[in-house]
Amino acid sequence: MPAFRYEAADAGGATKKGVLNSDSARSARAELRAQGLVPLKVDLIATQVDASGATRSRGLGERLSATELALFTRQLASLLEAGLPLEQAFTALLEQAERPYLRDLIASVRSEVIGGDSLSAVLGRHPRDFAEIYRALVASGEQIGQLSRVLSRLADYIERRNALVQKVRLAFTYPAIVTVVAFSIVIFLLTYVVPQIVSVFANTKQKLPILTVIMLAVSDFVRHYGIVVAIALIGAWVMWRRALQNPALKRRWHTWLLTAPLYGKFERSLNTSRFASTLAITTGSGVPILRALETSRDTLNNVAMRELVEEASDAVREGVSLARALSAQKHFPPMLIHMIRAGEITGELPAMLDRAAAAQESDLERRTLTIAGLLEPALILAMGVVVLLIVLAVLMPIIEINQLVR
Repeated sequence: MPAFRYEAADAGGATKKGVLNSDSARSARAELRAQGLVPLKVDLIATQVDASGATRSRGLGERLSATELALFTRQLASLLEAGLPLEQAFTALLEQAERPYLRDLIASVRSEVIGGDSLSAVLGRHPRDFAEIYRALVASGEQIGQLSRVLSRLADYIERRNALVQKVRLAFTYPAIVTVVAFSIVIFLLTYVVPQIVSVFANTKQKLPILTVIMLAVSDFVRHYGIVVAIALIGAWVMWRRALQNPALKRRWHTWLLTAPLYGKFERSLNTSRFASTLAITTGSGVPILRALETSRDTLNNVAMRELVEEASDAVREGVSLARALSAQKHFPPMLIHMIRAGEITGELPAMLDRAAAAQESDLERRTLTIAGLLEPALILAMGVVVLLIVLAVLMPIIEINQLVR
């Protein structure tokens, strides 16, 4: 049954807005009049796919944020655990939704669920808002009759992932600010301060110190070719992004990232924690191991590690244990393999994967703080050295003039 967004006036002249399900816009207006409301505007809430099944184009920003997805999942799980039918749960969520897009999305999902489709099938029509792992877990919960429990675990997973991403972003926020400020100050000094001060000494026909001459050359280059260099750097970045669309080049680049100095361990920890946490929630929700490995593989950003998981999946398909299959692949930490082996022996693989995921997230957080801690003094030191050189380039001619006067 289609969903309609309406705006109507009551007997007192107050305007009310909401969403209702009806067969057509005419019947929606009739329902509003039956409620004593005067319909002012009734619009159909379209789904994200057209009749051919193709995804509709949407405006910039029209998608669920990570916070909204976590809140939506947590509220839906809580309502289902309280015993509410799925239709009433979505009705309650619809009343609490604040952002128009979120209200439209919930109304669209609700109307399709009322029409008889399964929740996982309906979510599959909204791929930008609900990822593959989300839909796979919902389908698993429907199959085993434990949708509320699966959604609760999924909410825990999303909240933990959001917290980790937030910590990583916060750790690199200060170095990013310092970098921007440092570049701004250096560019200002080179393009305005240095030419203004040093030009005074150029008119005296005094032989300038070598450091001052170099700084003047750098200043002239920045003033005349700075924009060109900036455009060239942006162009190089765009070309590099396009070059990474080549699968072979992208694989070599991602393989190098796993072994890169300092950053390599961070890249491995990031992907390993994501793999372990995804595998924990999928296996714990009743998803078959091969399907769980496939879903966990798709959540990895690193192509090289994806291929390693795919090779491990092939080995598991042939009857090899998961721990042995992963131990044959490099870049997976021994602790993760030991925890998986213990989980397979004791029959508590999801619990062991949860512990391994928590350990990997702690390791990732520690490495993030370490990298950020190293970047901060390095950036400050580099900025101090550059400013010192600029100050010396300006002061050295003044010092030489004072010596000549004496």
